[in-house]
Amino acid sequence: MKKILIVLCCALAMMSFISCSKKGNGSANGESGSAAKAEKSAAKAESAKAGKSDKKEGAAQYKVAMVTDYGDITDESFNQITYEAGKKFCSANNIDYKYFRPASDSTSDRVSAIEQAIAEGFNVILCPGYAFAGTIVEVSPNYDDVKFIALDVAAGDILAAAIPNYDYDPSKYNVSDYYNTKTVYCAIYKEELAGYMAGYAAVKLGFRHLGFLGGMAVPAVIRYGYGYVQGASDAAKELKCEHEVTIEYVYGNQFYGDADITAYMDTWYKDKKVEVVFACGGGIYTSAAEAAKKVPGKKIIGVDVDQKPTIDAYEAGITVTSAMKGLAATVNTLLTETILNGNWEKYAGKIETLGLVSEDPAKNYVGLPESTSWGGDFGQDDYNQLVKDMYNGKITVSDAIDKEPVVAVRVNYYGNIK
Repeated sequence: MKKILIVLCCALAMMSFISCSKKGNGSANGESGSAAKAEKSAAKAESAKAGKSDKKEGAAQYKVAMVTDYGDITDESFNQITYEAGKKFCSANNIDYKYFRPASDSTSDRVSAIEQAIAEGFNVILCPGYAFAGTIVEVSPNYDDVKFIALDVAAGDILAAAIPNYDYDPSKYNVSDYYNTKTVYCAIYKEELAGYMAGYAAVKLGFRHLGFLGGMAVPAVIRYGYGYVQGASDAAKELKCEHEVTIEYVYGNQFYGDADITAYMDTWYKDKKVEVVFACGGGIYTSAAEAAKKVPGKKIIGVDVDQKPTIDAYEAGITVTSAMKGLAATVNTLLTETILNGNWEKYAGKIETLGLVSEDPAKNYVGLPESTSWGGDFGQDDYNQLVKDMYNGKITVSDAIDKEPVVAVRVNYYGNIK
């Protein structure tokens, strides 16, 4: 009996020990689980911190330079837009930024300006305008560690700069043979779409005698002009007033206004009774504005950016709208992708055509500004519908520049003023 009691006591003692051990282990496991969770949270925080640090370190290796084509950073066009977009990005991200102006309008001086920037340690170069084609051909093969972001430089521009007696048929050539595709990204724009919107708006807003004053007859300006003509014609057909609409069409053969071009515009506004002129090309708008302000009720359409603040300085309310390109958006996207996100490889070697990417006007790379003088048969809702129809293919616009577009309205082509 004593033996049985001894065995039972031993068994109870053993069970009590096991139970206590389990409780102790359970408590240890709980503490271990909490520690694991805390360690995991700390790891996540450290990872996020490291991610931000990596971005900062990535950005620290870059310095951004902008080189002007042949104007300066107050040209109210390509140079100014590009400069201001680059400055805004670099200021926000604490990145060194500087602009360089070539000594003259020549490829050799643009090359010298870029080489000076590189010598000073700048390794992302913003190049605004087709005039940089020859510079890209000459410079890009020499600098594998520099990135060139070229705005409005097309394959044809590069080929024309690289090939003597180029026949202007890019389909015959492999453009990548003529520059360093690893270091260059080119953006071009569907100017014909922005021009179309401007011409369409002009007629819908009640104008019947239109003018187009281009700078030089380069591809981008021609696309703007031919798009403008197509838009005016389509709007006239919708309103059944084709026979009432006339367009005067000329190039100044330069990207700035002067007394001769102003005098030419005087005859349009005063004698020909032109109501609105699309002034398309750098500072050439100054001549249209000088002439328009002399005659009550005459108007102007701006280009590339919302030029209302600039043109309205000549006469309040003189600007109807502007045919815009998303230059600032392009600069911001490429600098963000290159410097902050490390995605240069996604863009290197591309010659990308930017235009409509959405039914939403705010998301597109071409369009009209909110400052447009909405009214009559063309309010903001009408513009939104126009963009939607263009994006969805209901309205098509030709980008051909080898011949004048076939339209239903009368167009008088005058060639060059000078």
